[in-house]
Amino acid sequence: MSDHVIEDLVADSVRVLDRHSGGEDPRLRDKIAVLYGFQSRYDCSFTRFRVMNISLRCGFTYQFPMDRHPDHSERSPYFDSLTEFTGLRTFDEDSPEFDGYDSWLEDGYVQPPLLYCDAGTDLWRRMVATGELHGPHAAPLRPVPLIDVVRDIAVAAEKEQDRDLIGLWYSFGCETLLGGPAGCPYDIDELIAMTAVQDLRAVVRRTEALSLAESSPYASPVEFAGDQDLESWWWQL
Repeated sequence: MSDHVIEDLVADSVRVLDRHSGGEDPRLRDKIAVLYGFQSRYDCSFTRFRVMNISLRCGFTYQFPMDRHPDHSERSPYFDSLTEFTGLRTFDEDSPEFDGYDSWLEDGYVQPPLLYCDAGTDLWRRMVATGELHGPHAAPLRPVPLIDVVRDIAVAAEKEQDRDLIGLWYSFGCETLLGGPAGCPYDIDELIAMTAVQDLRAVVRRTEALSLAESSPYASPVEFAGDQDLESWWWQL
């Protein structure tokens, strides 16, 4: 069953970031990439079209007629046969190299009659190489820590008095918002010194969103945390 809360959280976050920036944030495409990376951790449906207008405008997603695909001339019968939404990457489940479907958007996707590719994907790189994308559109995505994106969302949401959005993001805790494969790599003193963490916690305090965070289904009990001291500190504002 699709996790609609996460899907809504990501779409709402993209919208609030866009409104807050007035369409002038050159890092918005990078932040959208981070948000979709976060969404990919959960059981979510394909939701790109919810905010496609924003993604197209900021250069996270690119739209072309299908005949602009680099392989169209060689595979025109295939492209002409597409009548519904389709991810273009194919998989051989019997191959020893098969490692799942996480890369299913790398070769682009179509919603006939249009072709789409997201910045940083294999198809995007091919479009850059063929000159279909150039200038700032050929610039690679720049890495942004998730905690920095969440801080920016919280700052924007505070201006809109959206306590629910602030509380829901804070509820994921430091292991999710700052963690890696081995958990959160920082100690409490390092977290205290982080500007993004300081700013996020200040917003949560000002908006009194901690109670909303505590009631979130994503707020794991401290006793279940990999580092209980870190999570205890996180919840003490």
